[in-house]
Amino acid sequence: MCHVIVTCRSMLWTLLSIVAAFGELIAFMSTDWLVGFPRTPDAVFGPHGATTAGEAYRPTLGIYGRCIKLPHLHRGILCGPYAVHFGEIASGFWQATSIFLATGILLLCAVAFISVFTMCFQSIMKKSIFNVCGLLQGIAGLFLILGLMLYPAGWGSDKVQLYCGPDAAPYRAGLCSMGWAFYTAMGGTVLTFVCAVFSAQAEIATSSDKVQEEIEEGKSLICLL
Repeated sequence: MCHVIVTCRSMLWTLLSIVAAFGELIAFMSTDWLVGFPRTPDAVFGPHGATTAGEAYRPTLGIYGRCIKLPHLHRGILCGPYAVHFGEIASGFWQATSIFLATGILLLCAVAFISVFTMCFQSIMKKSIFNVCGLLQGIAGLFLILGLMLYPAGWGSDKVQLYCGPDAAPYRAGLCSMGWAFYTAMGGTVLTFVCAVFSAQAEIATSSDKVQEEIEEGKSLICLL
């Protein structure tokens, strides 16, 4: 018989798991990792940045995408991937970052999907599903950390220097500033480890004495604070 067990701690863990996976996925797909120096579509780079007449804008550069304004376009900023193939990503460090982040996000998405069903199934192959998911979240967090640590090492690539100036170097962003996607990825990584730790509390909440008592009373829907 399937028992639907809903507790505040298990529902909070499910919600946080979904938010962490969604946040990391959106950050990975975004072009707002680096925000370039102000320029115009026909800007020329000088010693103090881009100086030409016209309306200035700040291009953005992601791991595999970018947003720029082209002189012949009048419909605003054009966003899209600059790398059609994996080998076209700006540097080897960013390629490694892509692999580590994609692996971590894949694990987080799998956990987020499984977490929705933890109300009905609390174990898998006689092991707590919360503990298994918590372990997967911890592993995903390690992959995310590795990816974020390698990401600044790619700032010395030719691609980054086009956006950040010739002073850009590994772990030095030059004239660029960090975009919201980088901070979102960092926040998602912290939240991933919070979820990994909190999964133990979700396990305790769904296997407490109160839950067992209601199961013995024959209840199929169990809701506890």
